[in-house]
Amino acid sequence: MLSAEIIRAAIPNVLTEARFDELPAFYQGKVRENYDLPDGRRILISTDRQSAFDQVLSAVPFKGEVLTQTARFWFEATADICPNHVLDYPDPNVVLGRRLDMLPVEMVVRDYLTGSTDTSVWPMYKAGNRTMYGVAFPDGLRKNDKLPATILTPTTKAAIGAHDAPITPAEIVAQGLLTQAQWDELAQLSLALFARGREIAARNGLILVDTKFEFGLDPQGRITLADEILTPDSSRYWKAASYAGRHARGEEPESLDKEFLRLWIAARCDPYTQPIPPIPDDTLVEFSQKYIALFETVTGRRFDVPAAGEKVKERIRRNLTLAGYLG
Repeated sequence: MLSAEIIRAAIPNVLTEARFDELPAFYQGKVRENYDLPDGRRILISTDRQSAFDQVLSAVPFKGEVLTQTARFWFEATADICPNHVLDYPDPNVVLGRRLDMLPVEMVVRDYLTGSTDTSVWPMYKAGNRTMYGVAFPDGLRKNDKLPATILTPTTKAAIGAHDAPITPAEIVAQGLLTQAQWDELAQLSLALFARGREIAARNGLILVDTKFEFGLDPQGRITLADEILTPDSSRYWKAASYAGRHARGEEPESLDKEFLRLWIAARCDPYTQPIPPIPDDTLVEFSQKYIALFETVTGRRFDVPAAGEKVKERIRRNLTLAGYLG
């Protein structure tokens, strides 16, 4: 685990943008910069930007590299279940992938009654809802309880600054977002991917609580896994050893994911109606340590600190040039 001193020293070198004017068809997401090449490939650069509650709030040291390398581990560990968009990794922060026709639904898989956003099942359950996403929930559940069965809670995909919206499988098909055959295949793939993630996480002392998957169609019309997979940005992970005791005491589980920041914010404001306060450096350092710990725990690999003295964007430029994408 990196020391707080090393992480704090990296705060001035966080990657807040990765705009390269020489690359074509620039598109900026919440975390990633995207470039579409004329030959049907896409360059995706993970920055250190941190989003929560549909806003970009700050930047976290080493986050972009941790996300890319965590996703790499999972893409490789699930390639036998579903094809993915990855072609190459020209830099620790960069994926070269196939450009896909993205499907307009995010596939969210859940094993526990938890969450703090307005599309999470716990806030809706707490408000009295007992049928969500087309799934019936029993009375008497507490926050962070294990659900009776693994469930799918899909959402629509919103633009930056807008909110994803809950939707049922029947509505997805009725609105023409997916065909019934596409929904059935996405459901089967999502549950299989989640099961693989849950198995590997459990072997490493973690509970995979929930996650989201995004899929697209390749030029041949095949459903293909895209974006990121089972990262601490797209998933919740809890430490298995302390879960039961903390849950019995009504305490939040020990998490290694973005929920740490969501809970920090929610304790200080209503993030949907009030300004979000600045995030202190100490909180960003702790957040970075959680992401690095997740990478190291899941993969069994040590996170190597990037070489001192070279800016992250300069390193990305050098590696993209060596790979022939920049002149």
